[in-house]
Amino acid sequence: MIRLLIWLLIIYIGFRVAKSLAAPKDTRSGTAAGRDAEATHRDPVCGVYVAEDDAVVGTLDGQRHYFCSMNCLEKFREQLDHTPT
Repeated sequence: MIRLLIWLLIIYIGFRVAKSLAAPKDTRSGTAAGRDAEATHRDPVCGVYVAEDDAVVGTLDGQRHYFCSMNCLEKFREQLDHTPT
């Protein structure tokens, strides 16, 4: 009985190894391998790249700016208030 279990285990492991070798490899890397590529934008305040879907959006003169958080958006607005016109 134990021999049968050992043979079944060996066959199962061989099947899994053969299946993993025959499977197509995913050439994409990183955490986005399972998702479609998203458009990213650089936060003008802290320099972090943020996805469009996750970004806080602010507009200035009709141009959209993407921020990683509300804090960065507020800092950007403060910088605009202190710049001479």
